[in-house]
Amino acid sequence: MPQRAATIVGGGIGGLAAAIALHRRGWRVEVLERAPEFTEIGAGISLWPNALHALEALGLADAVRALGTVEATGGVRDRQGRWLSRTDNAELARRFGHPLVVLHRADLLRALTEALPGDCLRSDSEVSAVRDGGRCPVVDHRGGESRPDLVVGADGLRSAVRRTLWPDAAGPRYVGYTAWRMVTEPLAETPADGAAIWGRGARFGYTSLPGGRMYCFATVSLPAGSASGSSEYAELLRRFEHWPDPFPALLAAVPADTVLRHDLYDLPPLPSFVRGRVALLGDAAHAMTPNLGQGACQALEDAVTLAHCLDGTPDVAAALRSYDLLRRPRTQSIARRSARLGAVGQLAWPPAVLLRDTAARLMPTRATLRSMTPVLGWTAPGDR
Repeated sequence: MPQRAATIVGGGIGGLAAAIALHRRGWRVEVLERAPEFTEIGAGISLWPNALHALEALGLADAVRALGTVEATGGVRDRQGRWLSRTDNAELARRFGHPLVVLHRADLLRALTEALPGDCLRSDSEVSAVRDGGRCPVVDHRGGESRPDLVVGADGLRSAVRRTLWPDAAGPRYVGYTAWRMVTEPLAETPADGAAIWGRGARFGYTSLPGGRMYCFATVSLPAGSASGSSEYAELLRRFEHWPDPFPALLAAVPADTVLRHDLYDLPPLPSFVRGRVALLGDAAHAMTPNLGQGACQALEDAVTLAHCLDGTPDVAAALRSYDLLRRPRTQSIARRSARLGAVGQLAWPPAVLLRDTAARLMPTRATLRSMTPVLGWTAPGDR
C-alpha cells in the first residue's frame, strides 16, 4: 500500500501514543496541538498494568517505568486512618504482568514526544473544524488545511472534533465534586504506603513520586464553579489540616502557588466513536472520573488498538468500525464503574459511610484483586 497519512488532533497522552503507533507502522503523521508547546502541568499519573502493556506495544514500557516509582502497597483508609483495603504491588505484577507505576505527567509526555520525529509535532495549531472532503476528511487549523486518510480526535473533554462531527451528542456533565492536585517538595521521609482516605463527602490521597516527592489529590462534593474565596492552598488547609497523619506534613510540603483545582466532568456515552475516516480517542471519546486511575490508561489502550485495526487493510473506514466495536463497550463500562466508585467514595450520610467502610473492610483481598481483573487484565491485540 502507498504511505498513508494521519492527522492527530490533540497532543496529549492519547494523541501522542496514537501518533507513535501509526508512525511505527509506516504512516505519515502530524500531531496538531493548540497550545504553544507540548507539555503537561503539575500532577502525577498512575499507570496500571494495562497501561504498561500498551506502552510495551509501543516499545516504551521500560523507558517509562524508569521515570516512575513503584510503591510496595497502597489502598484505602477511613477517616481515622484505619485500613479498609490494601493492594500489594508485587501481587499486581504477578497477576497482570506489570506493577502500578506512578510518575509525573510531564515526564510521561516528554517520553512520548521524544519517540516521534520533531517534524510530526505542530504546536500552536488549533483546529477549527473537521469536515467531509469527499475522498478524504479535511481538517481546518491555524496552520492551514490538512487532507489526510485518517483523522484522530484526541483533543480532550471539550473536543472540537467531537463538537464538529457529533453536533447532537450530549456535552460533558459535572459529576458532583471538585478536585485538587498537587506535588510536594522532596521530603526527608516519605510514607511507606500510598493511600486514599475516604471521609464524608471528601477524600484525600497520596502516592510516591521519584526524588522523595509525593503526589497528592483531594476531592470534595461541591456545586460546580464554587469559588474558594481565598487561595486553593488555604482552602485545602481549611478542609484537611485536621485529618490524620501524614496529611499535615504533606500539605506543609506543598508549594502554596502550585495547587491545581478542577471541577470533574465525565462524558455521556456516545453511540459511536467513529464517523467515516474520523475516530475519537481518549477523553474526546469517553472522558471518565479519575476514581479508577484509568483515564490515561484507556487512552493508551485506544491508541494501540486503533493502530492494530488499521494494520494490513486499505479500508480505513472498515478498520475504524472494528476499533469502535473493540473499544466502545470496554471504555464505557470502565467509565460507569469509575463513576460508581466515585459516588461511593463521596458518600456523606453517616449511616451510609459506616456501611461503606464496613463492607470495604470485610472484603477479602483476593476478591478485590479478582474484581480488578476485567480492567487490569487487558493485553494488546496480537499478544493474546
